[in-house]
Amino acid sequence: MTEYPELRLYINGEWRSTAETLPVVNPSTEEEVGRVPVATAEDLDDALAAAAAGFEVWSQVSPRDRADLVRAAAALLRERQDEIAHCITLEHGKPFRQAQLEVIRGCEFFEWDAGEAVRTYGRVIPSGPGVKYIVHHQPIGPVASFSPWNFPMSQPARKVAGAVASGCSIILKAAEETPAGALHIARAFHDVGLPPGVLNLVSGVPADISQHLISSDVIKLVAFTGSTPVGRHLTGIASDHMTPVLMELGGHAPVIVCEDTDVEAAALTSAVRKMRNAGQVCTSPTRFFVHEQVFEQFLDVFTRRCAETVVGDGFDPSVEMGPLANVRRLPALAGFVEDAVATGATLATGGRRIGSTGYFFEPTVLANVPDHARVMQEEPFGPLAMVNPVGSLDEAIAAANSVPYGLAAYGFTNRADYADRMVDRVEAGNLSINTLEASKPETPFGGVKSSGYGREGGAEGLHHYTVVKNVSHSIAIV
Repeated sequence: MTEYPELRLYINGEWRSTAETLPVVNPSTEEEVGRVPVATAEDLDDALAAAAAGFEVWSQVSPRDRADLVRAAAALLRERQDEIAHCITLEHGKPFRQAQLEVIRGCEFFEWDAGEAVRTYGRVIPSGPGVKYIVHHQPIGPVASFSPWNFPMSQPARKVAGAVASGCSIILKAAEETPAGALHIARAFHDVGLPPGVLNLVSGVPADISQHLISSDVIKLVAFTGSTPVGRHLTGIASDHMTPVLMELGGHAPVIVCEDTDVEAAALTSAVRKMRNAGQVCTSPTRFFVHEQVFEQFLDVFTRRCAETVVGDGFDPSVEMGPLANVRRLPALAGFVEDAVATGATLATGGRRIGSTGYFFEPTVLANVPDHARVMQEEPFGPLAMVNPVGSLDEAIAAANSVPYGLAAYGFTNRADYADRMVDRVEAGNLSINTLEASKPETPFGGVKSSGYGREGGAEGLHHYTVVKNVSHSIAIV
């Protein structure tokens, strides 16, 4: 069996340990599997100095050579897929097969951004004789990146891919609960010969690290994926230094189910997707607005499939959903359910912790949930879905737009006019119709309103990692 790795910091091309560490806990067993190092202020200063020096070297490497090295690291990660997936299941709890797919998804981010590295085109603006206007895209500088615990490998990969492919250096702070994926990324880049200082990996007390890094003049961009409150806090720190930010924040994804769709197929697809990663996904389909003509049918099929979800240890091949990733989520979800039922919602299935060991929670469905219930306004971030009837598409769109979030949204319809209305009026950075796939490496991903700022992926994915420089060149005519 693959052992959980020794966790260390990676600064200026070297691995280092620390005197203070924090526990990494397996959420299926509540047993400690490793210790994550706590970076000191000196460690962070060393990382800043390394990133500054690394940027001077890496920004001068040709885009094609940068792309080749990023692809080489991705190839190593693909070879190590099972080893990395094993670590993810140990520290996060998700089923091993889902962890394997996450590793591949992370590799796809690297491969896509490697391709985009050679396509950060500038342009020549037409001008008169003796004058040339040329637009250049140049790497912005050292980046401070912060990745969340729900996708231990693919989220750090997205941050590292954008920075390194663009010619930037990066200091990555991975989640202390799930740090192994980021460690494996650093290992892969170390093994393929990334110059020292280009990629630095730190961990420890989140508030201390973010304050120290973002307040430094070395950092030229802050890239964060996580909750909206934390994103606002980090943006505030960055604004004091006029440092730009790339923020992928929380969501509360609506699903509009129209009366013309294949109701059973929509319900089955939605139930499986809702319970993926135990619902701990910022794009997870959560608020279902179903036309009243098909509401009862949808609710019945959706509830039965959710209730049938096999929950257990992620190393069991039959398991579809693992535990919540940390103990804090258990009372949070129970509180959402209690509040919703108290306001008049119907508990269709679930609502309780499973057993007394491990952070397992039942797949849960609430029906006819009042708008003022907390769970209709706050992202539950767990295996909890709300299903409400609506009388029309316009009513569904209004309900979908009623929260301050706008990351992902979904719709099921076969009518072109319904789809067109959703495209025009649903407030979300990512709208998917007749599919629950919100993000691919080749498509831009990000939110509107309180769900963030900027885009990752697609042709737009490297934009935030570059600055635009306009060159006006007057040429003497002889």
